[in-house]
Amino acid sequence: MGLTSGLKAVIVDAWSWLNYKPIYSDPRGMPHRRAFPEAKASWVPPEDERRLAAYKLLQAYDNNQAAELAEILDGPEARDKREFGDPSMFVDAILAHVLGREQHITVPGAENTEQPDARDAMAERVQTLLRDWAEDELLPMRMQQTERKAVTLGDGVYRLAWDPAKQRATVRAVDPGFYFPVLEEDDGEFPDRVHFAWELPEDTRRGLKNRLRRITYELAPIGAATAAGLDASGRSVRAPLTVEGPDGDLVPVVGQGDSVDPDTGTVSRQYPWNDQPSTLTCYLTDATWNLEDLKGDIDIDSLPMDKATFATRSDGEVLDHLDLLIDFVPVVHVPNTVPAAEEHWGQSSLAKVLQVFDELAGSDTDSARASATTGLPMVAVSGINDSHTQMDVGPGALFKLGDNGRLTAVDTSAALRELREHVHDLADRAAKVARLPAVALGTVDPSQVPSGYALEISLGPLDSLVASMRLARDHKYALLLKFIQRLHMAGQHPDWTGITPMPAKMTFGSYKPTDKQAILDLVANGVDKGVISLETGVSMLVEAGFPIDDAAAEIERIQSRQFDKARLLADATGDTQLVGEFLGVTVTEPDPAPIPQLPPTAGDPTTDPADPAAQGSGGNTP
Repeated sequence: MGLTSGLKAVIVDAWSWLNYKPIYSDPRGMPHRRAFPEAKASWVPPEDERRLAAYKLLQAYDNNQAAELAEILDGPEARDKREFGDPSMFVDAILAHVLGREQHITVPGAENTEQPDARDAMAERVQTLLRDWAEDELLPMRMQQTERKAVTLGDGVYRLAWDPAKQRATVRAVDPGFYFPVLEEDDGEFPDRVHFAWELPEDTRRGLKNRLRRITYELAPIGAATAAGLDASGRSVRAPLTVEGPDGDLVPVVGQGDSVDPDTGTVSRQYPWNDQPSTLTCYLTDATWNLEDLKGDIDIDSLPMDKATFATRSDGEVLDHLDLLIDFVPVVHVPNTVPAAEEHWGQSSLAKVLQVFDELAGSDTDSARASATTGLPMVAVSGINDSHTQMDVGPGALFKLGDNGRLTAVDTSAALRELREHVHDLADRAAKVARLPAVALGTVDPSQVPSGYALEISLGPLDSLVASMRLARDHKYALLLKFIQRLHMAGQHPDWTGITPMPAKMTFGSYKPTDKQAILDLVANGVDKGVISLETGVSMLVEAGFPIDDAAAEIERIQSRQFDKARLLADATGDTQLVGEFLGVTVTEPDPAPIPQLPPTAGDPTTDPADPAAQGSGGNTP
């Protein structure tokens, strides 16, 4: 919003923390045109100009190019500033702590090994399928790509798709500078229409002019079925399929499995993940325009479709309003921080410390200049016989001085010492503002930490930082894993036949330095004393970084060797089958012992063959 005071406009928005830089905010609050020509493109909506300029400026800090960008406004002397990678170090440290040592896909109920029901079995199957997919799709690498953009720029974006050739869902990290959601008043963080757009340079060898490519996902009512075809000009397009009706008129054909309401004409579709039919589907359009054809008052959301050239997918489908057979937009936006109320965008982790980095660059530049005069000191010479003699200061130099001659060296080491201390103060200030204690940056001497408790207290600011950043990501990754399940079901992958979608989440590993031996002793003692369960103990070991790939399998292996506890279980219940389930083995019941046959005893009426009563009562007979 703009708060006007006289002729001065104060811009307050998601990127107003950059207003202190003249190159970013002129008197009208808009970025410098020569520094950010991409943000000034004719097709870029005005509300996105400051966002795109902020992305470029932040990327310049991460790449040690802030001085190069400042040269446009401040002149060649701006290039003399030293940039030693402090912003990049902060980004790497924050990224490592947010993601943790490892990331795991978990489905609640999949680790339940005690009397699992049908839902637990389905959870285990979905978890296995998702983990196999993540390994095939290199998901940890995609997360690194997206999360680094999110930490640096404030926003990261995943784009999902079903690949007919690979027969699996694919996920790609997209630069947020290409991301243009159409945010309506009631859309919030889930817009119904999303554009990805970027310019393509001229290719003289192929005879291609400057172009604009736009990929659009749009959630809209289900329409008639379409097929690839050609229009009058020979351009590849999609056209609706029709059949001849009873009156001889051409009637649109609906897709297989779709139904039409005879009263309203509304088309509905039963998706395998919904209980009720839906009237919405997602359409994909991938089009390219020559920039010279884009004239008039247009932006990314109002490009002329009659000037577009549509792409063709690997399976021959023309990407012109192609029905993807899903009822969601397969795009996940990951903000770096929890957005403000009714906002869509996150904030960069460099936002609050950018001015400190500018001061650091200035101090580093001054230190470099001061070190030059300290290493090669300035020397004043008086009483020279020939004032025109050229003198060089260096090892073995000889100066012939006259009467009362004098040689004086100027010591600047004190000034250099003060500058270096100032640099350390600025670095500490940046770490405090960014909530990165010295132990998190790896600059603390381990021998100087008095105790583990003191170390835990020092990590308090980092704990709150990571907790808030992971909160902003939790439901986004849950949404991504939900979309992955639905894409496999829509693609009719055989491994996903009969699958019921399950809520899945991304679990980030520990980021704290841990004493593995202490945690191992804690778990062993707790499980042995019965104050914590074996499942909880194994989870603690996983978080501590022990090489346990599958917690459920690890629990089964542990239990299969606990013969003493199995013996106690048998004594307590007398159920050998339960003992077998505990050990993970099949227990074979022994055959019942035969009834003993006692030898005859004289005088016993039941066994003495001479006694008539024994014979009459069914006793032993010869």
